[in-house]
Amino acid sequence: MRIMTETTDGFVLAEEDLKLRGPGELLGKKQSGMPKFRLADPVHDYRALETARQDAKSLFESSSFWEDPEYEALRTDLVTSGALSEDKLD
Repeated sequence: MRIMTETTDGFVLAEEDLKLRGPGELLGKKQSGMPKFRLADPVHDYRALETARQDAKSLFESSSFWEDPEYEALRTDLVTSGALSEDKLD
């Protein structure tokens, strides 16, 4: 509550909220708390995470991700985590 009396900057408030509640799961449904697998700090490692997001998007848009057996374990993990629905695999 202290921060709300010190600033009206939404970005500062969001960053403080992130520090307090945690980022939740990047590849799941949990919206707060600490992730099971902490890969990076979403505030300090933003550029690296954005690069990874863009790379993942490119991979998902390629036919090889959906057809190549090399990516089968990743597809399965994404379905298991809830980040990808099974109907995408059909």
